[in-house]
Amino acid sequence: MAGKAVILAGGKGTRLAPYTLVFPKPLMPLGEEPILEIVVRQLALQGFTELILAVGHLGQLIESYFGDGSRFGVRIDYAREAAPLGTAGPLASIAGLDEPFLVMNGDILTTLHYDAFLEGHAASGAAASVATISRTYTVDFGVVQTEGEQIVGYVEKPSSTSSVSMGINAFSPAALSHLQAGERLDMPDLLLRLIAAGEAVRAVPFDGRWLDIGRHDDFATAQREYAAHRREFLDDGR
Repeated sequence: MAGKAVILAGGKGTRLAPYTLVFPKPLMPLGEEPILEIVVRQLALQGFTELILAVGHLGQLIESYFGDGSRFGVRIDYAREAAPLGTAGPLASIAGLDEPFLVMNGDILTTLHYDAFLEGHAASGAAASVATISRTYTVDFGVVQTEGEQIVGYVEKPSSTSSVSMGINAFSPAALSHLQAGERLDMPDLLLRLIAAGEAVRAVPFDGRWLDIGRHDDFATAQREYAAHRREFLDDGR
């Protein structure tokens, strides 16, 4: 099936400053390749032929690097933001999203099979599907439980596990009716709108490799992971 994929590449990446003051986050390198090139090559290998890059901050550098996509075996079009529209807002101005389509952040390193994820979404009939992964977080302090001044419990460095969004979603065209052109809207708000309207929004758990490069320590980890497991992420014969 594959189909169309929208890649969100317009953010300022402020948590990776100072690099991202002069360099768009999706062009940050993992090994010899920018993270966004890895994503584009993954999508091409999995049968996606039409990609739309939603660009804003330093978008001209992204356009200069990827061009029309022909050297990657895909067609790339661009949705250009005159002002920041959030992670869901750009979808309202993109023409031709008349079949189930993928929407993902441009700074993700994962072994998820995007094609199978989109196919599963289309078969489900849901308005939206959200790829999720389990993450455990530890509080680095002793947590004191109180009732008034009385301490009734004390837990040293407790941990909790949650399902978190991977920044990879699939939508059916009907979901676009909940957007307005030019409106700034983030992905969680769109999903909550769909839920409030009674639309089906499904979670799709994943247990493979997943990282984003949003912070300096995440970026360092992704560099190590990609160097050690490149074939798992991008088996392109290189």
